[in-house]
Amino acid sequence: MSSQDPDQTRRASRALDATNFFLADVRDGLGPYLAVYLLTEQHWDEARIGLVMSIATIAGILAQTPAGALVDATRAKRAVMVVAAIMVTAASLSLPLFPAFLPVAISQGVAQAAVVIFPPAIAAVSLGIFGHAAFTRRIGRNETFNHAGNAVAATLAGLSAYWFGPTVVFYLLGAMAIASLVSIVAIPEQAIDHDLARGLHDADGDSAREQPTGLAVLLTCRPLLVFAICVLLFHLANAAMLPLVGQKLALQDKNMGTSLMSACIVAAQLVMVPFAMLVGARADRWGHKRFFLAALLILPVRGALYTLSDNPFWLVGVQLLDGVGAGIYGAIFPVIVADLMRNTGRFNVAQGAVITAQGIGAALSTALAGFVVVGAGYSAAFITLGLVAAIGAVICLLAFPETRHGALQPQGKTAPPTSDIAAE
Repeated sequence: MSSQDPDQTRRASRALDATNFFLADVRDGLGPYLAVYLLTEQHWDEARIGLVMSIATIAGILAQTPAGALVDATRAKRAVMVVAAIMVTAASLSLPLFPAFLPVAISQGVAQAAVVIFPPAIAAVSLGIFGHAAFTRRIGRNETFNHAGNAVAATLAGLSAYWFGPTVVFYLLGAMAIASLVSIVAIPEQAIDHDLARGLHDADGDSAREQPTGLAVLLTCRPLLVFAICVLLFHLANAAMLPLVGQKLALQDKNMGTSLMSACIVAAQLVMVPFAMLVGARADRWGHKRFFLAALLILPVRGALYTLSDNPFWLVGVQLLDGVGAGIYGAIFPVIVADLMRNTGRFNVAQGAVITAQGIGAALSTALAGFVVVGAGYSAAFITLGLVAAIGAVICLLAFPETRHGALQPQGKTAPPTSDIAAE
């Protein structure tokens, strides 16, 4: 942990807890509720829903790597998160006012372009405050509060939607946004080491690099490229599964669609909490690759189980597996990138680059699933998505190394301060 006032560190820790809790609803925007709202309230078909969600995701893809570079470069990380939260909220709240295809695509594109700032910014602030030695545990804690916030928000959305209809999620998003702004501002600026926040030097090292390595490291680090491919396949398989479940539930009972969707989200989020905690507590001992591989392997199982029954209770029960996979992935992702970019000064732009691959996978996922549903039905879509994840698991098993610090011996291909893994 970087040297600083212990009281200041504790205040920063509590503020980060609150930020992750309240920002959980904001950073996802409307998320899977968008598909339910457009299907039940605006009467869009599945292909059109998938298309507009993919268009919006493309905006996020284009913004992601620049967002990571901005987080690396700026010392106003809190202000950047505040502006992004305001943009996401304003764009989402405009949707009921302008429900035509073009305004929806534009508003959700703006929201998606803004929301991509949160993962690298929160990870950077965490690294800048706590350093590499405590980073895995801090990220596990971040994800724990993030999932708890999602569970609370989804519970409130489900209960409110039952009485007031699907549009209640817009008001809930606004309330959570206000709370998140207060939490972000409460993070002490003095607690953040901005060089450490970009991975420029070790918190426990005796020396620090004054200049980051070249951006070419993003293309020459083979493990980073393999990781990006696996992340793309993970989200190509995962992104469309929950919206598809929501659509199936809504078609069975329009009035209960949003409430049942909330039940799915709450079920998954409750499972994510202990698995995020497990990653934070054990990943440095058990290995970072093992956790990532487990997150990939859970998706084919989940996709196959969705095809066995349309019963709402079964679908919600299977959604518990989403909590296992997503809980592990959310906690291990920034840890692996920090491993790969250790001492390069390119931690956040590397996060942005890999999340760009994630966004490509998510964009293709919703479009692919929508067209497969229209052409062959929901079961075929779930099986297709599961097969994609299985391919990712094979690539991870065969081509991706263990990344935790000390797992690999120095290769002698770069200057000593640079990540040994990045030198491969």
